[in-house]
Amino acid sequence: MVAASRTPGGLKKVLGPTDLILMGIGAIVGTGIFVLTGTGALTAGPALTVSFIVAAIACGFAAMCYAEFASTVPIAGSIYTYSYVVLGELVAWMIGWDLLLEYGLATSAVAVGWSGYFQSLMSGFGITIPEVLSAAPGAVPGVHSVMNLPALVIMLVLTAMLSYGVRESARVNNVMVVIKMVVVLLFIAVGFKHVTPANWHPFAPFGGTGIMSAAAVVFFAFIGFDAVTSAAEEVKRPERDLPIGIIGSLTICTILYVIVAAIMTGIVPFQMFKGIDHPVSLALQHAGENWFAGWIDLGAILGMTTVILVMAYGQTRIIYAMSRDGLLPAKLSTVHPKFGTPFFATWVVGILFGLIAAFVPLNVLAELVNIGTLAAFCLVSVAVIVLRKKRPDLKRAFRCPGVPIVPGIAVVFCLALMSFLSAITWVAFVIWLVLGLLVYFGYARSRSLLSGVTQS
Repeated sequence: MVAASRTPGGLKKVLGPTDLILMGIGAIVGTGIFVLTGTGALTAGPALTVSFIVAAIACGFAAMCYAEFASTVPIAGSIYTYSYVVLGELVAWMIGWDLLLEYGLATSAVAVGWSGYFQSLMSGFGITIPEVLSAAPGAVPGVHSVMNLPALVIMLVLTAMLSYGVRESARVNNVMVVIKMVVVLLFIAVGFKHVTPANWHPFAPFGGTGIMSAAAVVFFAFIGFDAVTSAAEEVKRPERDLPIGIIGSLTICTILYVIVAAIMTGIVPFQMFKGIDHPVSLALQHAGENWFAGWIDLGAILGMTTVILVMAYGQTRIIYAMSRDGLLPAKLSTVHPKFGTPFFATWVVGILFGLIAAFVPLNVLAELVNIGTLAAFCLVSVAVIVLRKKRPDLKRAFRCPGVPIVPGIAVVFCLALMSFLSAITWVAFVIWLVLGLLVYFGYARSRSLLSGVTQS
């Protein structure tokens, strides 16, 4: 498997630590700041800042486990690959199957959110998308829509970009990340002077349950740092750069989330966020800073664009790795001779999840994303402990501190957050995993190239 990542004709090694940090920020800062802050505030009140910290702690412990694996096993495929190396093919297939759903629906869900902000921005210029093309069927009560055309278009545009080349995509991502970071920092600077401390009281109106429930929701805001690990084969010095990219991007985003949540709930009483899908803009409008609300919409559009870009990138690399191992059709791991990208797999992902974004409402799309990610984090934390026991002699460029305590804490935090998710989410997740088992034993197992090595 490792040798396969180094053979001629493989993916191009063009990314450095700055690219990885900006890639992580590109995947993380988006829906979390611009949409979920309002949803979380209704659940936790001003204590939303604590909810973000709880979610970040869970991610932080898992991130150190990811960093050890990513620097030790620098192969495309993220947690799927690490699970294959440590826990065997069946477990790897199941988590890869889980990630196919998680990454794919995350891109579709964010594309739908992108469409909403884009239409809002365009309306300010007097441009209106025809109602029939503005949303998925049944997504908006009273609106007779057929499809969400902007969501489909943005998915196809970004797919074309990813299929053309990762270096070019990274450059575009870097520019958009810098712009949206400027917008976020300007919100902090402008919004700070409008904070009314009285809005922070009571600080935790719904107690610890509200804080944990909000943490389970806003956990979605941190999904993305693990997508950095999917770039392993395209990183110049993975043993050094991957840990920097993972931990650096997560740290920066956590600080931004806490500050933005504190300012936002300090400007507007949290009850006012009910039914609002643009809470940051609302805060500025409430403060009388209408001139800047349009810039926030622009920042949200750029933020969500980079999230779609990086999550779609991660999705294609997981499919590439699974296909290369024989678990998915071989066509999905072919690399374009000119662009050096998994061209066919990229377009399959873009078209499929673009159509899902066009025809499926947002609330349905978001149902499984968090539970799938939390399950993946649990698995990579357990895998670190297992690999330390099985191969203590293995060279590790980055070592997760405090093993097995730190990975154990990661598992506890993730399971705690999973327990606050709805019953229907658990049911849907189990159904998807059962379907994955059927596909594995009915198709993938007999076609696997590496099962004899990894299961021995």
